[in-house]
Amino acid sequence: MKQIDPKKADALLGVLSKKLNVPAETLKQQFEEGKFDAALNNMGKAEQKKFNTVVNDPKLMEKFISTPQAQALYKKLTGEK
Repeated sequence: MKQIDPKKADALLGVLSKKLNVPAETLKQQFEEGKFDAALNNMGKAEQKKFNTVVNDPKLMEKFISTPQAQALYKKLTGEK
């Protein structure tokens, strides 16, 4: 199974952290434990379903964080140019 690039995973955690108002370390720890409580608590049911689908499929996760939209969102949130 292909592993997700750690830099991309950290970038996604940073974006999710800001969007969900949950510390990145909390999200990371919960993801590593297979828990998504902190992330899911601030989402609607439809978003929760989509989120679970993506995070449970490494190929979808890699595809998601590689999209121009995800990269642009990351850059916007981090202030990168």
